[in-house]
Amino acid sequence: MSAENMDDSAAPLIEHLTELRQRLIYSAIAFIIAMVFCYTFWKPAFFFLTEPVCDALATRGQDCALSLIKMQEGFFTAINISFLGGFALSFPVIAYQLWRFVAPGLYRNEKGAFLPFLIASPLMFLAGAAFAYYVILPLAFNFFLSFQQGPVANGASPTEAGQELQRVGILFQGSMEEYLGLTIKFIMAFGLCFQLPVLLSLMGKAGLVSARGLGSVRKYAVVAILVLAALATPPDVISQAILFVVVYGLYEVSIQIVRRIEINREARMRADGTWVDEDEDEDPEVKP
Repeated sequence: MSAENMDDSAAPLIEHLTELRQRLIYSAIAFIIAMVFCYTFWKPAFFFLTEPVCDALATRGQDCALSLIKMQEGFFTAINISFLGGFALSFPVIAYQLWRFVAPGLYRNEKGAFLPFLIASPLMFLAGAAFAYYVILPLAFNFFLSFQQGPVANGASPTEAGQELQRVGILFQGSMEEYLGLTIKFIMAFGLCFQLPVLLSLMGKAGLVSARGLGSVRKYAVVAILVLAALATPPDVISQAILFVVVYGLYEVSIQIVRRIEINREARMRADGTWVDEDEDEDPEVKP
């Protein structure tokens, strides 16, 4: 092992544990500070998260109002928003501390390979979360609210509604905590699913998967993505179908990225003279 490939020598176990403890403390402090900061702004964050359902209700002439079903529901809603917001704001610090911990044990080329994925991961999560918020949530909430019945649900005024008392009304009266949980489930599901290209590309960079291997298990991937879409989204066909199409598209994109990584690796190894063809590696057939 040359000094040019390795920056630092391996430290004793106790030094590694001390370093890990220090990085965890820094990460925890950053998370707590970000969480307290988000708690002071939990109401604007909640109002932002309620815009999709408010827009869907407004198109039906209904007021946007959520209920406190349980006494402590408002407090725990604020805590949940603070927790998620604090993690999102402190993630750059947490990722930096993770990088500072693992970087000394990596070769120079491994650092160059790992750092782009560390940067791409939060960006892809934000892309998935934005896709869920601006595309999926409006479609899902319009679908759910379509099951309302009655004059008010159909856009009539309260006066007109009172003239049709013989008709049973089914109106949305959402719980504050339940709505937040549903919205976060959508955002988290799409945010995590958008990590698929990052994960498979990193595994391809490490040589754990290949483009040919990913292509050969495509039919199993389709089944797995269908199961994921059924579990990660509420039971409506629209959101499940969209999640399936998006994740499967990301799977195909991942295959192309891994193939490009393999091509670049082969070109680099051929230039170094270290590439061995699979056919040459096999024993030649003995002819009679």
